[in-house]
Amino acid sequence: MQRQAQPARVVDLCGRFLPFAFALAVICLAAGLISALVLSPPDYQQGESVRIMYVHVPAAWMGLFVYAFIAALGGVGLVGGHPLAFHAARAAAPVGAGFTAACLVSGSLWGKPMWGAWWVWDARLTSMLLLLFLYFGHAALTRAFDDPRRGDKAAAVLALVGCVNLPVIKFSVDWWNTLHQPASVFKMGGPAIDPSMLLPLLLMLGAFKALFFTLWLMRLRSSVVAARLRAAAARARGAAWR
Repeated sequence: MQRQAQPARVVDLCGRFLPFAFALAVICLAAGLISALVLSPPDYQQGESVRIMYVHVPAAWMGLFVYAFIAALGGVGLVGGHPLAFHAARAAAPVGAGFTAACLVSGSLWGKPMWGAWWVWDARLTSMLLLLFLYFGHAALTRAFDDPRRGDKAAAVLALVGCVNLPVIKFSVDWWNTLHQPASVFKMGGPAIDPSMLLPLLLMLGAFKALFFTLWLMRLRSSVVAARLRAAAARARGAAWR
């Protein structure tokens, strides 16, 4: 594990996996969009506006997944002390924030025709907005200190504490009276959604997940290379002063 976590090895592995992640993202996205926009039927109540679901729901799932991913990396960094875990968390955070923002924007577009309002202080909407602020806080803390390691550790602690919000988002529709419908895909007894809508939804989830790993690998490779260049420049400045 220590050998695999060496900077040169990480850059090499990112370069190897990146084309496969990109190709999978393109294939799943093309299949998902065709299924969602052309092949899947309109909803008998919501009509064509139900198609927003194929962006909104996977974006919401990815917002939660990436945050849990960041928290796990932060925990590894705090316990193991390896800087690669912090590099990986920093690379993932902006992508997760993008998915969360896409969830909120698409939810507003969906909420207007369904609820008659762009925004309501619904329990799930509010907790999802809090998740976006947690992403912003993570990104801000990584840049708040002159010593990057202090910023990474502070951001990791915030990510771990913020995990309390994840079950609130997941179970808010069960705990409180909200406008959101309860779970219809991942639930006891199997999905309650028709296969003609479930398949494009899962394809879009696969596309979003592959897109995340594509962007994450790109950002992680760039972060490691930049850190190596900064370290080389610091060594060169030190040698020049001798």
